[in-house]
Order: sequence, then structure tokens, then C-alpha cells
Amino acid sequence: QVQLVESGGGSVQTGGSLRLSCAASKYTGSLRCLGWIRQIPGEDREGIAVFYPNDGNSYYADSVKGRFTISQDRAANTVYLQMNNLKDEDTAMYYCAAVQRPPCQMIGTARPDYWGQGTQVTVSS
Repeated sequence: QVQLVESGGGSVQTGGSLRLSCAASKYTGSLRCLGWIRQIPGEDREGIAVFYPNDGNSYYADSVKGRFTISQDRAANTVYLQMNNLKDEDTAMYYCAAVQRPPCQMIGTARPDYWGQGTQVTVSS
């Protein structure tokens, strides 16, 4: 079992930035991948970013590419999502998620093994 605890959500103005954190209860290197999934009200959940701890690769959904960056602090077993140039349509509940073993499906329709409790991000002008 892996516990994931998010923090860093809040309210921000359009064009602003936020950084979300996800603290994992175990060594992130033991996981296949970690990522961020969001749920916009009235829409399906969308996997938007994924990070592979053992090779450092990351991938993004088109909706956030160029604005969001996923990274890790391996020593702290923590994954971050830096969100820049936020738009009103980024308003959503953001969930940290992880996959223990391959395959890792985390972009678009995500199928993680573990979820955090979520943190709300609200963007308004």
C-alpha cells in the first residue's frame, strides 16, 4: 500500500502560478510512475502529467503542455506539479496518483493503483 498526500492547492488569479506537492509513504523509486489527475466539474477525470522516477522521463496532456512541470524530490519521496500561466479552465480537483508496476497509464484516461485525497485549485480573473 502507498499513501499519497497532496498539498498546495488554493485560489489564484488567471495567469498566476501554484505548486502542488504529493508526499508518498514509500520510496518513489519503487513505483513505476507517479502523476497528477484532475477532475473539472461536469467532466471526466483527466490524467495530465506523469513522471517515471527511475529514468526521469515525464509526459503531459496537450491541455497543460508547456505550462505545467512535474518533478520529484527523491530524497523526500515527493512529487511536485508546478503550474504556470494558469487559466480559468484549470479550475479542478487535482489528485496525485501512482502505479506500482507496469503498465503505467496516466495521461488521458488514467488507471492508477493509488490515489491521494485531492486538493482543490481555483483559478479566476
